[in-house]
Amino acid sequence: MSRYSKEDIIRIVREDDVEFIRMQFTDIFGQLKNVAITASQIEKAVNNEIMIDGSSIEGFVRINESDQYLRPDPDTFAILPWRPQHGKVARLICDVYNPDGTPFTGDPRGTLKKVLARAAAMGYSFNVGPECEFFLFQTDEQGRPTTATSDEAGYFDLGPLDHGESTRREICMALEQMGFEIEASHHEVAAGQHEIDFRYADALTAADNIMTFKLAVKTLAQKNGLHATFMPKPVFGINGSGMHTNMSLFKDGKNVFADPADRRGLSKEAYSFIAGILAHIRGMAAITNPLVNSYKRLVPGYEAPCYLAWSASNRSALIRIPAARGMGTRIELRCPDPSCNPYLNMAVCLAAGLDGIEKGMTPPEEITENIFAMDAATREAKGIRSLPGNLKEAVECLKEDEVICAALGEHVLSQYVEGKEKEWDAYRTHVSQWEIERYIVMY
Repeated sequence: MSRYSKEDIIRIVREDDVEFIRMQFTDIFGQLKNVAITASQIEKAVNNEIMIDGSSIEGFVRINESDQYLRPDPDTFAILPWRPQHGKVARLICDVYNPDGTPFTGDPRGTLKKVLARAAAMGYSFNVGPECEFFLFQTDEQGRPTTATSDEAGYFDLGPLDHGESTRREICMALEQMGFEIEASHHEVAAGQHEIDFRYADALTAADNIMTFKLAVKTLAQKNGLHATFMPKPVFGINGSGMHTNMSLFKDGKNVFADPADRRGLSKEAYSFIAGILAHIRGMAAITNPLVNSYKRLVPGYEAPCYLAWSASNRSALIRIPAARGMGTRIELRCPDPSCNPYLNMAVCLAAGLDGIEKGMTPPEEITENIFAMDAATREAKGIRSLPGNLKEAVECLKEDEVICAALGEHVLSQYVEGKEKEWDAYRTHVSQWEIERYIVMY
């Protein structure tokens, strides 16, 4: 049952001093976009009459196909607590549609919906709990971001060592006002690094929540004179930021992954889901880890997983099974980072897992040893492969994986690949400061 009807939204806007409504949507590359309308246009908005120029959005449509419509999801209506409370600002998250009334195939939210529909046809609902890490950095005199932090804290430290504690608290309070259930927040391993965990939800809501979370973090950091970044590896020599993705399938109100008769408490479907992820993760990597910079996080020595293995407890493995069982049984994929498009990330994770279930796949043996401590020969003997080593390799793996390509659809796939190939080419031809410092005198 929907939280809000069209009439509810119109009434709240008129009675609660809402002056502006942000009609939000997400592009293929995970960037949040919006069109702001005034309260006088709310009836047009809830009746799907707000148009955008899709040709101005990278990866959407050509200039001769520019008109597109925003269809707001009423359940996503929320007032933004960090905006003025006189003349309030609200938001609606929207799906993108063509003028003929059909869903736009390049809308990543629609991409996730299609894979969720496939799961529903199999009797499954898909729940996701993300763990989003980010850095808070100081800004310079012009307000531009730096990589400097006066923070001297480490894992689980608190103030006065944790200089971002008050900002993190403010973010949590704002999100709770928007209906988030915050489960935990804490300082992470690296100086200036933080994590805020919110309660799991159905995959579509979880993806919407991640986009809202990113906006809140960046906005409130800026309000406090800081810069928040979800860049995976902003500083050399310290841990990068991940977005561990906890997943579970439900059927008839029961967690499909739970089986108390199994020695690990896992069902046949759970093992097959794990096997599906492992079978497709190299093809998924360009989605779960979408930036050139993503692959500078995925290296040994900084707790980030780079080897294809699973374990009930081993944090050096790509897939971990957290200790909770029963209704809390879940699979944690540890490689995604917070720069990914959450809609596409969840779509490919689900598609891979369902493929494992449909084909009755079985995963390789559990790896309980520290994989980071193994040499290459030992890993090879145990059949432990690696994630792609860079974005170029990841894109090539994506193009070869038919299951992941099908989950994305032709439009998203072609535009995404084209964008990432351009990104790699720009990186490949750029002369970095490291090269200048290393070579300009020597040669």
